[in-house]
Amino acid sequence: MRKVLVTGADGLLGSNLVRELLNRGYNVRAFLLPNSTSKTLDDLEIERFEGNILEPNDLSAAMDGCTHLVHAAANTNIWPDRSEIVRKVNIDGTKNVIEAALGASIQRMVYIGTANSFGFGPKENPGDETKPYESAIYGLDYQDSKYEAQQYLLEQVKTRNLPALVINPTFMLGPYDSKPSAGAMILAIYNRKVPAFAPGGKNYIYVKDVATAIANGLDGKGRVGECYIAGHENLNFKEAFTRIATLVGVKPPSISMPGGILKLYGRIGSFIGDITGKAPTVTYPMTKISCDEHYFSPAKAIRELEMPQTGLDVAVKEAFGWFEENGYLQK
Repeated sequence: MRKVLVTGADGLLGSNLVRELLNRGYNVRAFLLPNSTSKTLDDLEIERFEGNILEPNDLSAAMDGCTHLVHAAANTNIWPDRSEIVRKVNIDGTKNVIEAALGASIQRMVYIGTANSFGFGPKENPGDETKPYESAIYGLDYQDSKYEAQQYLLEQVKTRNLPALVINPTFMLGPYDSKPSAGAMILAIYNRKVPAFAPGGKNYIYVKDVATAIANGLDGKGRVGECYIAGHENLNFKEAFTRIATLVGVKPPSISMPGGILKLYGRIGSFIGDITGKAPTVTYPMTKISCDEHYFSPAKAIRELEMPQTGLDVAVKEAFGWFEENGYLQK
């Protein structure tokens, strides 16, 4: 009997993944922080296990009897830029998960990284799994820690036969985004809080396509020790915001913000945040990122993991529909 432990099970990706795994006949044990409400998992036939990935004993107990593992839990905060807790959760937590997996003789593990652990590029030459890490230029512990954790995991595959592969999602959109995380961009556009668009762009993917790729990886597709960028459409911010605005029925932003002005605004935000200790709406690293073209190729994941390529329109419609049903659209 296949039993899978999913860390970060109540996040955007985890909530969709749990449903995909249940549909495939897996017994699912969701690893959740103590006192987590995890409303996106309500009414699902899963086992809940409360614990913390910074506590090795919690992980050992959680993996007892499991045959498969998905490690999706992470601290995704990007403010402050440098954060000890972000590094502890993403690096030390991942090391603890790996040790527990080796001790439990897990048959197959999928680690959820980020596409930013590889070099990005323009549309005509997008980043892929062969391009070295470039995002250190932004000075964010979130990105740096995810890269370091990925490198550590790959070393454990080589030296200790950890049966793991890595899936590196780009910007995911879809339902069950309770925080909200990526879907906050949809809500901001709907509420007309995005007056302009930045000069850069990014790659977007339907979260259920990532969940399918992960489940396929657990089922034996893909190769242990390999990384797979899970992405789909490369769009600049004008293209993306226009499509999202059209889909949710509002007027899209029409002003292009010059990169220099945007970065100055980001510097001011970071300065105010440092003085007040409160998270600013925009920081300097965020504006630097938004001025660059973070485009990627998902060819390897499509080929080896048989990852679907559902259009952005479906992702946005499902995300917006879920927000509407759950009371997120009150202005």
